[in-house]
Amino acid sequence: QVQLVESGGGLMQPGGSLKLSCAASGGSFDVFAVGWFRQAPGKEREFVAAIRWRSGDTVLSNSAKGRFSVSRDIAKNTVDLQMRDLKVEDTAVYYCGTQPKVGERYDSWGQGTQVTVSS
Repeated sequence: QVQLVESGGGLMQPGGSLKLSCAASGGSFDVFAVGWFRQAPGKEREFVAAIRWRSGDTVLSNSAKGRFSVSRDIAKNTVDLQMRDLKVEDTAVYYCGTQPKVGERYDSWGQGTQVTVSS
């Protein structure tokens, strides 16, 4: 079974940049889409961005548009979330997940990586 492994989190000052990576360990992304979600303390997990694995089409949340981008490397089986102009409100644990087929729920998650934006 493919396991998802996130990396790249850390502490960053407002206005800085970070790149998160999601790797498929033990297999490949044979799914419809790979998404990034985040969960801040006391809040529900929310959608950030997603990329359709075969087409490369991307979807970004309103909070991510203009600052974040999502990309994939088919050969490496990775999906990256490039975050720029980070804000304090971007602080959260970021998770990647997979959507097996169009219209289905995301059903596989990594362990998450902490992103903290603070001055």
